Amino acid sequence: MKKITARSLACLFLSFILVAGTAVFTFKFLVKGGDWAAFPSNRHLYTNGVLNCGRVLDKNGKVLADYNNDKWTYSSSSVIRRATLHAVGDPQGLIGTGALSRFADKLTGYNIVTGANTIIPGGRDVYLTIDADLCAAAYEALNGHNGMVGVYNYKTGEIICMVSSPTYDLNQGVDPEDKANDGVFINRLTSAKFIPGSTFKIITATAALEKISDIHTRTFNCTGSTDINGSKITCPGVHGTMNFEEALNHSCNCVFGTLAVEMGADVLSDYADSTGLTDSYSINGINTMKSSFDFEGDGAPDLAWSGVGQGRDLVNPCSMMIFCGAVANEGSAAVPQILSYTAFREGVRNSLYIKHFTGNLINSSTAKELKNMMRTDVINNYGQKNFPGLEICAKSGTAQTDHSDADNAWFVGFLDDEDHPLAFVVMVEEGGSGARTAGRVANTVLQQAIKS
Repeated sequence: MKKITARSLACLFLSFILVAGTAVFTFKFLVKGGDWAAFPSNRHLYTNGVLNCGRVLDKNGKVLADYNNDKWTYSSSSVIRRATLHAVGDPQGLIGTGALSRFADKLTGYNIVTGANTIIPGGRDVYLTIDADLCAAAYEALNGHNGMVGVYNYKTGEIICMVSSPTYDLNQGVDPEDKANDGVFINRLTSAKFIPGSTFKIITATAALEKISDIHTRTFNCTGSTDINGSKITCPGVHGTMNFEEALNHSCNCVFGTLAVEMGADVLSDYADSTGLTDSYSINGINTMKSSFDFEGDGAPDLAWSGVGQGRDLVNPCSMMIFCGAVANEGSAAVPQILSYTAFREGVRNSLYIKHFTGNLINSSTAKELKNMMRTDVINNYGQKNFPGLEICAKSGTAQTDHSDADNAWFVGFLDDEDHPLAFVVMVEEGGSGARTAGRVANTVLQQAIKS
């Protein structure tokens, strides 16, 4: 009797393991089945390691990549080919954010019922959310500089512009072993992080608005520098007496460095987390890089520089763009998406993608205050005449780096426009002045975005 009981328990345990294993496999099959089928070793879908079916199109139906006659062909415009490289990708899969590798299962028409042996053969059309002409305008506006431009609808999540440079022409190819091509495969919007410069002051400002009770009644005096624990924090100029809003408009290092030390490392760390900068967002399965900070550093002087966006601050541009969208949307924003829908070659849609929203990245009342401050920054500092017809709220940044004598130029913000709810981020490497260089790029791209 004891043997029967023991054997029954053993069988019951093994049955449990079998059921649990089957459940795990079924779950992974439902979630990962497309990736398994689209693995490059699948000779039904790949020829010499290159996917052999499907098309990639922009939101307006412009064909960006098409497999026919046993090869991939691309846009007839060399500018569009370069501008959309990191969205389209390359056939070898060297660009991790490219549709040709990320959405390979969708290009094949894979489904959980018939797998890769689709009822209607010939691959599928994958429509991206980007506007190819807008991306081309952004690429040309970068004027040969390395950098990136991102623009997205903070209410729907659609990325309409995603440009990263350096880039190359898919019709000409590139040697991945050549060190001269370092960085060409990296999408600088999603997969990199940079010293943010004064754009980080909108995070420090968010913390100050909520943590310093008398911030609205305080006055500050900038003489061009201030001493913090024996170290000099400098400003580009002498700003004189000002209130908090004016300090943001002047982008005063002395004020924001002092406030950072007053609030402390723990507060800045909490706000870097709560505003989403240290999150990794999933853009249709493309995971963004997390920003990183070291607010403790070597004491108060390092903390002061971190508060103004220097020091050890490294920010992912996409997360900054999303935060700007949350400010515009009074608390939260749509999570970006690059995949619009898939369709049969005959043009009939066969998929639907549902938008998702971030959690609350900023209190609604704080968002309203920060929005007003960023708007007056444009009016009082950057000049509305440089952004004709745009109700733009923005913050510039001029970031010093250890790798170059020239500064990186940043410009981030959003349009306060119900008809065009767009948030943006621009970074021009070695561009110098954020407002002048990156601001000019932002204006060019946004002007075309509202027309299209």
